[in-house]
Amino acid sequence: MSAERVIPAPPENVEHTEFWAACNDGKLMLPRCKDTNQFFWYPRKISPFTLSGNVEWVEASGKGEIYSYSVMRRSDPQYVIAYVRLEEGITMMTNLVQCDPDNLSVGQKVELVLQESEGGQKVPVFKPAG
Repeated sequence: MSAERVIPAPPENVEHTEFWAACNDGKLMLPRCKDTNQFFWYPRKISPFTLSGNVEWVEASGKGEIYSYSVMRRSDPQYVIAYVRLEEGITMMTNLVQCDPDNLSVGQKVELVLQESEGGQKVPVFKPAG
């Protein structure tokens, strides 16, 4: 493992207020359509399935697996971006941290870490499980 890069602060958007507040409280909250009982990603106040505002926020398990990843080797420090498929069924683009990029693999189990970004906002990233 080498030095970790500082994650850029996420853009502010009224659609994501609840999501980012929960991250700062140590929780990864996912939106779920109450009409279809399906989780969806990216966080928003309107269900993409029904176009209704009948949405609830549910705390995620924080467990998932690597769907795909890429190592940014030319960056200093280098870092890893990945698509992680959560146990809840959604796939999110994120960063993998606290890992050796040469020992990662598709299908590898990962777990949530809420890491402070520039400006202090906590963002969901993942590290190898175990």
